[in-house]
Amino acid sequence: MMTWNYTEITSAIVEDWSKTINSVQREACQALGRPWTRMCPTIGVIKNTFADKTHDSRYDGTFTTVYRGNWVKNPTNANIPFVYNGNNIEVYPGGAILTFLDEDPTEEIDYSNSKYKSNIGAGVLPDRADYVIHPNGISRIVYPGLWKLGPYRTDNAGGLGQPNAGSTRPFNIAKFSELFFIAAEAAVKGANTRAISGIYANNGTARELINVIRARAGKWRWHNNGNFEKIEDHSVEMMEATPSVIDIDYILAERSREYYGEGYRWYDLVRTQKWEELAGTYEICGPVKGDHEPETFTRTIEKYHYLRPIPQGQIDGLEMTPEEKEAYQNPGY
Repeated sequence: MMTWNYTEITSAIVEDWSKTINSVQREACQALGRPWTRMCPTIGVIKNTFADKTHDSRYDGTFTTVYRGNWVKNPTNANIPFVYNGNNIEVYPGGAILTFLDEDPTEEIDYSNSKYKSNIGAGVLPDRADYVIHPNGISRIVYPGLWKLGPYRTDNAGGLGQPNAGSTRPFNIAKFSELFFIAAEAAVKGANTRAISGIYANNGTARELINVIRARAGKWRWHNNGNFEKIEDHSVEMMEATPSVIDIDYILAERSREYYGEGYRWYDLVRTQKWEELAGTYEICGPVKGDHEPETFTRTIEKYHYLRPIPQGQIDGLEMTPEEKEAYQNPGY
C-alpha cells in the first residue's frame, strides 16, 4: 500500500520541453510495482528511525529512494535513446530520474525550477540530472516507496511485466530475528535469558541479544538504490553504537527498523502500552505536489482505543440477553 504514483513523473524528449513522456513506467519489479497510494512514511521515520543510513543496511533495504528511467521497456518509447531531466541534462535508460536524498543537503534545493519544472514538485541541485527531494520535504503524495515488500515476478522477460496486482512476494511469518527481539524484551522486563547465551556467543543480556540483529544489519552485499555491489561489514560500528543499557523504547525503535511496513507496529505499541507516547504526533508535508513545508499532526488516542471494538455481527450472533451483549462489547464502543 505504500507505493506513491511514481508513474506521473515526466521528462522531456526534446530540448525545449515541448514534448514530454512518463519516464518511469509502471513495472513489476521490486522497486516499483502498482501505485496503490494508500499510505506514506512520516518524516520521523526517515530522519529518526532510520537515522543511520551509512552503516545500517535496513534503510536501503526498506525504501525505494531512487526512481530510474525505464521508458524504453514500453514499446511505444523503445526508440527514445535519452530524456532531458533536471537542469535539462540528458538521462539514459536506467539513470536516476528522481532521488529522495538520504540527508538534507548543505546547499539549498531549487524547488522553483521554473524552466525545467518537475511536474511532481521535486527540485534540482547544481549539475545533477535527477530531480531531488530532501527528507523534510516528503509529503502525503510524493514519498519514498516501500522496496522491501515490492512485487517479485519472473515473467517480465525484460519488459514491464504485469504490475497491477498486489505483491506476489512470499511473506515470512516465522523470522530468525523474532527469537532475539522477544528474548531482549523479556530481559528488559526482568526475565533471565541467559539460557540462550550460547547462541552466537552473546551473554544473554538485552543489549547482546539486540546486537545479534544489529550486527547482521551492518553487513551489506548490494546497494539497492545505488544499483551496485556493496561488500561492506559495519557490524562492529553497529554494535558499538548500541547503548550499554537498553530499554523498551530502544527495542521498539529497533523493531521498527527491522519490521517497518510489515504490520507489526500497532501491536508492538499496544502490547507495551506506548502507542500514545510514541505515536501521538507525527510530521509530514501536505497532499499537494510541491508542498515541502512539514506540519505536525496530533492523533487523539484514548485509553480505550488500546482495545479494538468487537464486530457487531459477532455480538449479534451470541446466544445472550441484550444486556449481556451490551456488556460483552469492549469499553468505550
